[in-house]
Amino acid sequence: MEEMVEQIELLVEQHDDQQLQEYLNTLNISDVEQLIDELPEYGPRFIETLSLNRAVNVFRILDFPTQERIIKRLPGYKIAELMNELPPDDRTALFAELHGDAVKNLILHLPPDDRRQALALLGYPEDSVGRLMTPDYIAVKSHWDVERVLAHIRRFGKDSETIDVIYVIDDSGILLDDIRIREILLVDPATKVSELMDSRLIGLNVNDPQEEVINTFRMNNRVALPVTDNEQILLGIVTVDDILWIANEEYTEDIQKIGGTEALDEPYLDIALFRLVKKRVGWLIILFLSEMLTATAMGFFEAQIQKAVVLALFIPLIISSGGNSGSQASTLIIQAMALGEVTVADWWRVMRREILSGLMLGGTLGIIGFFRIYAWTFFSNIYGPHWLLVALTVGIALVGIVLWGSLAGSMLPLLLKKAGLDPATSSAPFVATLVDVTGLIIYFSIAVLIMRI
Repeated sequence: MEEMVEQIELLVEQHDDQQLQEYLNTLNISDVEQLIDELPEYGPRFIETLSLNRAVNVFRILDFPTQERIIKRLPGYKIAELMNELPPDDRTALFAELHGDAVKNLILHLPPDDRRQALALLGYPEDSVGRLMTPDYIAVKSHWDVERVLAHIRRFGKDSETIDVIYVIDDSGILLDDIRIREILLVDPATKVSELMDSRLIGLNVNDPQEEVINTFRMNNRVALPVTDNEQILLGIVTVDDILWIANEEYTEDIQKIGGTEALDEPYLDIALFRLVKKRVGWLIILFLSEMLTATAMGFFEAQIQKAVVLALFIPLIISSGGNSGSQASTLIIQAMALGEVTVADWWRVMRREILSGLMLGGTLGIIGFFRIYAWTFFSNIYGPHWLLVALTVGIALVGIVLWGSLAGSMLPLLLKKAGLDPATSSAPFVATLVDVTGLIIYFSIAVLIMRI
């Protein structure tokens, strides 16, 4: 990359556009995308210099802030070329991110048919499959023979998003089946399409949430899936490259929520500092106010703490153990839900596993804590004459707190999903805060029972 950057800078300084074009056209589009990241001030010039087809392929893989910066600095004719050549799904994704006036100006660059198409796709809900689909696909009729299908592909295949899968429709446009291209290529040209149909159709509804489509692709090993309306009329297709982008966005959003912040709608280094602080401060305030409940809990047991000050030494240990077990469980369940491995209906199976694992994990930490206190009595008298009671309190409390943390961390995502909320919002900090407060109550309650204070 360093060599490419040096070569590009040299060509730019020499104002050698022809050599620059030849050099850029020899690179992979991913290399050009990296060059634009390294040299953002030259991004518009790179797009202008590239051949149109390669410029479109580079532009479509750039992140939105970079696309927006480039559009603002491109001449009108180049914007028109890009907008006309962008695939409908990528064009819709771009329009969805832009402000209203910018979208209006860009749509004016489109021919009438593409303009109607763009407006139709933008009319679907923001996070629906309709926003992802492209109307560029190959559709055939069941009574056609393979020879006619191949002629149809030769004529229209160039404008299709993919020809790996061919879709069979009736005269009303209702989707009947899909056929992989290899099945068409490997049979006699006189074979009827109806003979190749197996009725094992997997499709999407135009109003399906984008997030749910990820698992459909993953479980069925498809490069493209058809999209229909409620009457099963074929409207378009969604391809796996679009799903990979959505999966990346969902993963990024979930990670940010798990970390206790609102999802960032721009790359970290591009988002304005004030907006970054605004997205983080809300959760921090909520967590701060929640953590203040720990002071309330400790105040309730103030008399017990005064009688056995040694108990205060283990508060950080108790808080961290419960919070860590809760965060572990929460992260595991959120990931399992995202991959489709766990659903709300599996709550009892999850609870049983977490009860057993919580007891084993808590027992392990409890035993370590007990013997740690026991071993320390040979070197110090810090735990006093009642060290055995202290050790029992800490050991038993760790079992209860880790068990509670595991249960809270595993059940909260399922409860939020049941309530129609995003499970990722039961983030590690939120679970840790909840377990911190309740963990102190468990700890001091056990201390009261064992130590009789």
